[in-house]
Amino acid sequence: MVVSKTTEDRLTTSGVFMFKVTNLLMVDSDPSLISFFENLAKKKKWTLEVARSGEEAMRLLNQQVFEVAIVDLKIPGQTGMQLLEYVKKNDIFTEVIMIANSGGVESAVHAMRSGAYGYFTKPFENIGSVEITIEKAMERYKLMSQVRNLEQRRFDRISYEGMVGRSKRMQEVFSTIDSIAATNSTVLITGESGTGKEMVARAVHNKSTRRNKPFVVINCAAIPETLLESELFGHRRGSFTGAVSDKKGLFEEANEGTVFLDEVGEIPLSIQVKLLRVIQEGEVRAVGDVNSMKVDVRLVAATNKDLMKSVKEGNFREDLYYRLDVITIPMPALRERAEDIPLLTYHFLEKYSSRVGKNLNRISIDALQVLQNHRWIGNVRELENVIERSVVLCSGDTIHIFDLPTLMLGESFYLIEQSDNDLTKYSYREAKARSLISFNRSYIRNLLKQTSGNISMAADRAGLDRSNFKKLIKKYGVDAREIASPSAEWSLHPGGSK
Repeated sequence: MVVSKTTEDRLTTSGVFMFKVTNLLMVDSDPSLISFFENLAKKKKWTLEVARSGEEAMRLLNQQVFEVAIVDLKIPGQTGMQLLEYVKKNDIFTEVIMIANSGGVESAVHAMRSGAYGYFTKPFENIGSVEITIEKAMERYKLMSQVRNLEQRRFDRISYEGMVGRSKRMQEVFSTIDSIAATNSTVLITGESGTGKEMVARAVHNKSTRRNKPFVVINCAAIPETLLESELFGHRRGSFTGAVSDKKGLFEEANEGTVFLDEVGEIPLSIQVKLLRVIQEGEVRAVGDVNSMKVDVRLVAATNKDLMKSVKEGNFREDLYYRLDVITIPMPALRERAEDIPLLTYHFLEKYSSRVGKNLNRISIDALQVLQNHRWIGNVRELENVIERSVVLCSGDTIHIFDLPTLMLGESFYLIEQSDNDLTKYSYREAKARSLISFNRSYIRNLLKQTSGNISMAADRAGLDRSNFKKLIKKYGVDAREIASPSAEWSLHPGGSK
């Protein structure tokens, strides 16, 4: 017998697999099933190896790295359960999906409790669900591999001026900053709130020749219009009620440095013309002064608005827009670089564990999948807040699913419902969280089935207004249109059966 090598043993210190990575391992002796998965693999462009016995499967597991193994409960040489135990005992990351006859569902559920990702029952009644389940198992495998690398610090984090990101989109941002930092060109940073626009502005300043000079920040949306002109350009004593002394403006304070105008799209039209003069002429005039003052500043602006749309609507000067839009750095939303979520999670985990004095260095794969599947309307800032909260509330050394905000828990595809009747294997808190999710999903689905997908009618029966009921539908991932469809009776738990 070949001595088993764990998935971790198969990695070099640089994080590159020494062994070939194969998508699927099919463990079955049934020619029709083998043919089915060979055709499916060809269609989906997956790589596939077939083992017709347990011994052959173990040999292949020692020679290659597989993302997913599809294992019949009854295979020659040993049982599917024995092969599952071999995978888990040897710390092989491969996700295992069991195949059972219609009468073997109880054994398949037992396999899931022993670590299998899910199960199919023969004959397959929904081919699309088979494909989706395998794809989800592949996603879980890749996430687990990434987590292990992060926990072992096998990959150095891609950190750039306080920002973290390995995705192509973030690497493009870092590259752009390197290219333009040494110039004096005006920079416009665009993107949703929470994407890190101020961090980019600071990086531009820190990489420039002005790095030892002031970096002055002003949030244009946070200052009333009556005070904004004075804040930007300064004022002279007696120029208005309350002006008891001369005051420097931020452009004067930032002389030879960088001014960062956050939410520049909120600047009133009356002040936009004066800002344009600063950019064009390099001079400012304080409120109440008859003379202008020369200033040498690098201007970096940011907005979460579509400025060209504001120009067309008459709310933003076109000439100012083109003066600002010399170099644009678009910041991707977190959902557009989801591959960075595990990296950011461990970055924040380390940051806040150290800050609160806890030895908390891991997050469970279930919890990480919830984070991976969340929409992150608040982007990186929202993720950071969630991790900080979880670190504070977590009582152990690992963040589990029940340490996350309750509102996030309904978005995960992998929480087991009908097949997960034995909740005693979980802590009280996790069992309660899983039960609550299962109840809500079941209640909403049944109401929608009774009303043929009519949301208004279902909301009325639930005693809720329509908008709140729609929020519950979205929160728990229920598709009202699918339920209304005649083909909606397929209920897929991971690997599921009808």
